Amino acid sequence: MAHKTRRFRIENLPRVTPETRWRTEAMRSYAQPLLLWFTRGQGRITVAGVTHGFGPHHAVFLPANTMHGYEMTGQVFGTAVYLPPDRSLNLPEEPLHLRFRDVQQQAELSNMIENIQNELKSDRPGKDRAMLAHAGLLSVWLDREVDGGDRQDLHPDAARRLAAAYSAMVERDFKHGQTINYFAAQLGVTPTHLTRCCKIACGRSASALLADRIHFEARRLLTETRRPVKEIADELGFNSAAYFTRAFQKQTGVTPTTFRKLG
Repeated sequence: MAHKTRRFRIENLPRVTPETRWRTEAMRSYAQPLLLWFTRGQGRITVAGVTHGFGPHHAVFLPANTMHGYEMTGQVFGTAVYLPPDRSLNLPEEPLHLRFRDVQQQAELSNMIENIQNELKSDRPGKDRAMLAHAGLLSVWLDREVDGGDRQDLHPDAARRLAAAYSAMVERDFKHGQTINYFAAQLGVTPTHLTRCCKIACGRSASALLADRIHFEARRLLTETRRPVKEIADELGFNSAAYFTRAFQKQTGVTPTTFRKLG
């Protein structure tokens, strides 16, 4: 069960600088469920192609492989809770955005996160079972709050539902070198209509969302690995390293090699 311990991770939300802003704002996903608990500050979060504001005591739950990114207005405080992709936890299968006005609700959520964090830091026998038990209680608590709490409707209209479907396709296929025409055809709409709906949902074009997701992955691979630029270009569906370099520089303002040195 040791692998389950490694999959639990709790971090404070990062302090963002101009050089590291891409780590929170660019579209990305994680292979495990994620709970974001904002306790101070405000900003905008894009979840599955749809943007909403967030503020103090907002919680956003993201199932594994949900494309997202958030922009902060000033300093934001909170916690990111990475949970194991364990079906026995019965975590929600759809993204959630909840606001907790009640002080007791806020304290309950903070305490549940603290319980997991305390087990993570401990070396007591049974810590894996304990963390799974605490995560199970968190899952039950979220279900109850969804039924009776202040829940943000993430897909209130057809435009946002289309943007969410497009976001899921991008997350699945962004490494395959597909164009907006391909995604629009798969969704049964024109590229123009797809872009119009994305702009309604999150203020960005369909092509901007796709480029953002690709270049987050490029920056992650450049900073977290020593893989050659050509190999990264191949993995992300570019025809050549030269084409990848031009596209990367257009998106970020620097070449992949320079970005790696600065990172």
